[in-house]
Amino acid sequence: MALYACCVSDLKPGVGVRAIARDAVRARISDVAVDLFDEHGFDNVTVEQIATAVGVSARSFHRYFPAKEDAVIADPTGWGELVRDQFAARPADEPIWDGLGAAYEALLATPSRDENRSKRAMRVLGSTPALRARNLEKHLLWAELLTPLVTARLEGDNRELRAETLVQASLACFDIAMNTWARTDSGQTPADYLRQAFDTLSPHA
Repeated sequence: MALYACCVSDLKPGVGVRAIARDAVRARISDVAVDLFDEHGFDNVTVEQIATAVGVSARSFHRYFPAKEDAVIADPTGWGELVRDQFAARPADEPIWDGLGAAYEALLATPSRDENRSKRAMRVLGSTPALRARNLEKHLLWAELLTPLVTARLEGDNRELRAETLVQASLACFDIAMNTWARTDSGQTPADYLRQAFDTLSPHA
């Protein structure tokens, strides 16, 4: 579940050596940043400190990440589009709530370099107001991508209102599942928690 920059590889099959090297540096910067944030607190770590720990300049850091928030949270656009496309591919006669759950499960099935680092990134995110604000931006973006598709599958009055309600509820389930997974060691996967969260609202969705 490559949702965080420290665990993300954007490479596609057949890319060149230069792209591989760039991806490795990007991952290294993010790994070090998450370690420092986890140890000292996000607000107490500067871009210069991260760059020094990695062995690059602050200017080089910004070639990979516009801001230090980006070293924790991956660009949400691609992942939101994946969820949208997965939902769009679901059978038209499938209950919308089930289709949304399946779309998020497909996202969670994407490979992660290191699940322990994903957990650390989640903990840093949960304890940092600036990162929580960035996560809200993800909510807004994903909602914009999903709501028109959900609206199109609804019938009756107030379709957009009902679609927004379903999408926002699904995003809440997703975040609750990820946060629960990050702070526990039960052996359950994010997908396990996601299904439990969706099942809780299933009678009402």
